[in-house]
Formats: sequence, C-alpha cells, structure tokens
Amino acid sequence: MDVQEIADLLVSRGQSVSVAEADTCGLVGYLFSTVPGSSRWFPGGVIAYTGGLKQKVLGVSDELYESKGTVSPEMAVAMAVGARDLTGTAYAVSVTGIAGPTGGRSGLPIGTFYIGVAGPDDLEVAERIHTDTGDRDGNKRQAAQAVIDLLGQQLSSG
Repeated sequence: MDVQEIADLLVSRGQSVSVAEADTCGLVGYLFSTVPGSSRWFPGGVIAYTGGLKQKVLGVSDELYESKGTVSPEMAVAMAVGARDLTGTAYAVSVTGIAGPTGGRSGLPIGTFYIGVAGPDDLEVAERIHTDTGDRDGNKRQAAQAVIDLLGQQLSSG
C-alpha cells in the first residue's frame, strides 16, 4: 500500500497517525508529508535517536530499555504506544534498528530493524525486518517503506 492509499483510508475514517522514529530519523514522517493535505491525518511525531528520548518523551520504561534494549520488538511497540498516547492519534508507527555501516550495542547484524504499529482496540504489533542494501541510506529507506507497508496491512485488516 502506498502513502496516498493510507491517507485516503485514514481520512475516510476520520483517523490520524503519528510516528516514533529512531534510526530512520524522520524519513517515515517525511514520506507521509509528501501527500498534499497530509496535515489532515498526520500531525507529526518524535525522532528519538539517542539521549534517552525514548524514555523521556515517549514514556518507554527504564526497565524495558535495560532488559530488552533499543532494538527489540518490545521497544518498537513501546515507542509506537508512546507516540500514539503523546499525540492523541488513532495509530502510531515506530522504527528502531541498526542502519550501519557499523553495528550498534545490540550485537544484531546491520540492517536489522523492528517496526511497530499501535492502534485502536489495543492493537500492538511489531515485526523484525532485515534490509540488505549494504548502504546506510538504502537500509533506512527500506525500513521506512516496511513501516508504511505494515501500517497499510493493519489498516486493511481493521
């Protein structure tokens, strides 16, 4: 599903989506904003790259941060829930991972991302994806598209 289709679905339902991005640093939000009139369904979000912003702004617990780490399905869900609650949107998407070219503290391979969606009726979904571009920018772009695809799947099924 492309961004225009997501926009059409959200507008027709009177709903909105926000973002919580780590390694994509706002790319998902940028892609949402490419649709004219996106402010009707996309108010913005949070770039929580480092510095404890996941905890301070998105409300991720220190315990989750310490026990599961920054690149985990639990973190992706917590980030999405935090963005949804912070912005008051019906849905929120999240992405956290290792864009490369060097690995993070998690020990996971470069190109590993967890993406998440939080939505109505206690919807909380996370998926692990692996990008294989061999390039930092390419990894970010694939991860951002995966977030859009996951949101589209959830909107189509609900």
